[in-house]
Amino acid sequence: MKNRYTFALGPLLLLLFWLINPLDLNPPAAKVCGVIAWMLTWWISETVPMAVTSLLPIVLFPFLGVLTLDQSCQPYGDKYVFLFLGGFVLALALEKWNLHRRLALNIIRKTGTSANRIVFGFLLASFALSMWISNTATALMMFPIGASVVTLLSGKDDKALSKGKSNFSTTIFLCIAYGSSIGGIATLVGSPPNAMMAGILKSNHDITVSFFDWFIVGFPFAIVLMLLTYWVLVKWIFPNNLGHFSMGGELLDRELKALGSWSFTEKTIFIVFICTALLWMLLDPISRLIQPIEISDVTVAIIAALALFILPARKGSLEPVLTWSDTNRLPWGILLMFGGGLSLAKAFKECGLVSDITVFIQAMDTGSLFQFVVVLCLTGLILTALMSNLAMVNIFVPVVASLAIAFGKSPEWFAIPVTIAASCDFMFPMSTPPNAIAYSSGMVKAKHMFKAGVFLDVLSLALLAGLVWIIL
Repeated sequence: MKNRYTFALGPLLLLLFWLINPLDLNPPAAKVCGVIAWMLTWWISETVPMAVTSLLPIVLFPFLGVLTLDQSCQPYGDKYVFLFLGGFVLALALEKWNLHRRLALNIIRKTGTSANRIVFGFLLASFALSMWISNTATALMMFPIGASVVTLLSGKDDKALSKGKSNFSTTIFLCIAYGSSIGGIATLVGSPPNAMMAGILKSNHDITVSFFDWFIVGFPFAIVLMLLTYWVLVKWIFPNNLGHFSMGGELLDRELKALGSWSFTEKTIFIVFICTALLWMLLDPISRLIQPIEISDVTVAIIAALALFILPARKGSLEPVLTWSDTNRLPWGILLMFGGGLSLAKAFKECGLVSDITVFIQAMDTGSLFQFVVVLCLTGLILTALMSNLAMVNIFVPVVASLAIAFGKSPEWFAIPVTIAASCDFMFPMSTPPNAIAYSSGMVKAKHMFKAGVFLDVLSLALLAGLVWIIL
């Protein structure tokens, strides 16, 4: 327990909403607001682990009479929880056998050996890996590689070069952080808020957002944002003017040589990885061909996970690629947070809060539907700066989806841009885990992150406005 005051503040806020009801809500809505206030207090302050906070709905909603025990527990077994479980198992195999490092080094090596191209290589590698594994794991994996490259520029006394080295070091670690976050936008499994949004729409509105549905929107958006991020960091805010960096190629060659040739296990995992990605992208035509057999993104993810527990790690060996003991390193807490968020969203809808907030926001005069949705995206960006992106999606997407229906539009038209906004806060070290990792390097100061993040947040909002315009 980190802070006794925030520990006590959570339950006190629940009592305030429950007994005093300062917003004059109906009793169930007041209780749900109290639970939200309690959970947000503990989530933001991290008084207790976020996964532990995510278990509160199981106890509080039945106790308060908001949901039954079955209704409170059901979201923790939602199919999208298993989608993420399959993605986590795939990432675990990549990390266990060091294949993620090989892929990252090859991507960086292919981009060239000038200082700017090496920076772009880190951005691209972080982006590509984060499409499939968590942004936190991507940033942690890229961190030591970035540190190794940065050390090659030490020992230079020239003032201009020292300034260039400082900017080079800063952009390396910012590109690792930002690339990890932006890559998560590209796929449905790239970031927890994406699948959370899909789960909310399925649970509340029986609308399925498939891997392909998300990909055709998220991937182009992420590519454009990645390229703009490179330009902002390298060409505008932190130019390094170092030119060709021959030692970079030598370092990367040494690192790749140390990994040796592709092993049987790496080839096996890579084949599973590629097959999974292809199946996710081609799922719609495949599912139409095999009707009435039901297959979904979740099916593909679990098949991939099963394969990694069955396929041999070596030729002629009975030992599989993954054993159950490896699952000790799975981020089980994220799955609990996912379930807790869905339970919160369910209560949010059942108590009438969604409809109440929908009516309130509808009354706002924004001039046009386009401006209205852009305001929703801006609200999502601001909320993400104040709380975890998962918490923002949990609370705000149900409202956004109901607003879309009120305007006669399909819920995903509003929900997808707002969910993308959850991954577009780049200003503060505490905004996302990759930002915190970059800050911990000592190469990135808070003022540097804020300076770059302000411009990138504004660019993200402009891109979101363009996306909204295309959708509408």
